[in-house]
Amino acid sequence: MNDIPPRDRAALHLPEPTARQGTSDADEMPEALRALNRMQAATASKLTGGLSPVGLSLAVMDWWMHLMMAPGKQMQLAQKAMRKTARLGMHAAAVASGAEAAPSIEPLPGDNRFRAELWRQPPFSNWAQAFLLNQQWWHQATHDVPGVAPHHEDVVSFTTRQMLDVFSPSNSPFTNPEVIARTIATGGQNFVQGWRNWLEDSQRILLKQPPAGTEAFRVGEDVAATPGKVVFRNHLIELIQYAPATGKVVAEPVLIVPAWIMKYYILDLSPQNSLIRHLVGTGHTVFCISWRNPSAEDRELSMDDYRRMGVMAALDAVGDIVPGARAHATGYCLGGTLLAIAAAAMGGSGDGRLASVTLFAAQTDFTEPGELALFIDHSQLRVMEGMMWDQGYLAADQMAGAFQLLRSNDLIWSRLVKDYMTGQRTAMTDLMAWNADATHMPYRMHSEYLQRLYLDNELAAGRFVVDGRPAALQNIRVPLFVVGTERDHVAPWRSVYKIHYLADTDVTFVLTSGGHNAGIVSPPGHPRRHYRLARQRKDDHVVGTEDWLAAAPTKPGSWWPEWIAWLDANSTPDRVAPPVLGGPGHPPIMDAPGSYVLQR
Repeated sequence: MNDIPPRDRAALHLPEPTARQGTSDADEMPEALRALNRMQAATASKLTGGLSPVGLSLAVMDWWMHLMMAPGKQMQLAQKAMRKTARLGMHAAAVASGAEAAPSIEPLPGDNRFRAELWRQPPFSNWAQAFLLNQQWWHQATHDVPGVAPHHEDVVSFTTRQMLDVFSPSNSPFTNPEVIARTIATGGQNFVQGWRNWLEDSQRILLKQPPAGTEAFRVGEDVAATPGKVVFRNHLIELIQYAPATGKVVAEPVLIVPAWIMKYYILDLSPQNSLIRHLVGTGHTVFCISWRNPSAEDRELSMDDYRRMGVMAALDAVGDIVPGARAHATGYCLGGTLLAIAAAAMGGSGDGRLASVTLFAAQTDFTEPGELALFIDHSQLRVMEGMMWDQGYLAADQMAGAFQLLRSNDLIWSRLVKDYMTGQRTAMTDLMAWNADATHMPYRMHSEYLQRLYLDNELAAGRFVVDGRPAALQNIRVPLFVVGTERDHVAPWRSVYKIHYLADTDVTFVLTSGGHNAGIVSPPGHPRRHYRLARQRKDDHVVGTEDWLAAAPTKPGSWWPEWIAWLDANSTPDRVAPPVLGGPGHPPIMDAPGSYVLQR
């Protein structure tokens, strides 16, 4: 806690920090030497793609040395290798004899590489089975080795899986029956078209242009097209107020805080997929923050700047436009984490401007942050800080690489096969076009976020200080509506669920189908969607995730109507005339979607 400023220490009644044993003020490293360390890290990051070779080496060494000292594990792996070889041999013999042969192993859920019927025919079935059995053996080899640190186990397992995927028979035109069939059908023209696709994609990357097909989704016309006005602007945000679509509206406005790692219009895609349009259409006054895309000049923007100039400045403007009304504050991903911090600080200071808090796929406890934590440890943070310090921000393409690796089969290999081997373009959607429109992360803010939340978990531990007081989540006393998604690699739903253990208020928790983005963009009428919902009252006993799953029945359809009904239930019953756009104190600056969303 020695990094707490003197003003904050005084407010917390903490003693002044003392030098650690064996150190003195003279031992503190001069800034010039710190800069030298950062320069080295920045140089190394350019050679390693932003990954820490030290962190990976330590993980591999930890796993390998412990495996060498575990003869029982070695014997188990040898036995499993013999059994898997026998299973593969029996499968191959059955296929060769013409008998109906059931697969000896099925792909994991979500792995669609071998789902086509052509993969059931020899010799392709043998190749697929051999790969899947090999993949399973390596999973067993990299897990449950006595003595290996859990983080190192995850890193080694993930790295091994990425290496194995390179050699998957689905990724070669000579061993993929779907590519072979396409080649026969087109007389080889699929490779000609695939070459053209590759050239176009390569040119777009070199020229820093968006992917092919995104031009069909123009911001302000095809997406982010819900009518409204920018009614407030500062250096960090534009605040959009949307035009009412009903004669009467709910008295309490909705303020949306999206993540600054993404453009806000994930919640205002094409009209049929727009949550904002849906909210307005059901009689809600909606405000939404549009974050500035920071440049190198914004390198010193901090997390507290994002709270003050983002959430709190927006609340001030909403209060001016809709005076006397409390707001339903809603945060998505990092925006939800920031909103939780702001709401906790407000609760601790007696600020009663919130009617409720909604969190979409937002974590408040980072002890189990999911696969993204593979790229975040102390060694990795040093490399990343050097990279960000050098350019002033974390670039969008640097973040995109990590997210693509988390879903490499869907985002890398399947595209390689379809676009470049079969010559068929993957159809662009509004969600995919939005995903290609990423933003930067300022150096200081992102460093603080990774260190204080991911590594030190200060928020859940009650050590995150705002304005001299801990931002304790127990101080949030308004109702909470929390959404987790079943296949979230960024904010796993069991991690999101931990708000139950931290909050001292009513919590309505929804678990919806889909992933981090598609699970939130879940409009009514979307096929194959489902969700679970359960409410925990303030005085109820908290249950674990497995008990929650057992008790919460699955419901078909979209969770959006449940949220709308919850907002209405936590609002004043009588509807009122809609507020004037901007009110008397904030005359409209320009039409939505504003200018910040267009920054590159």
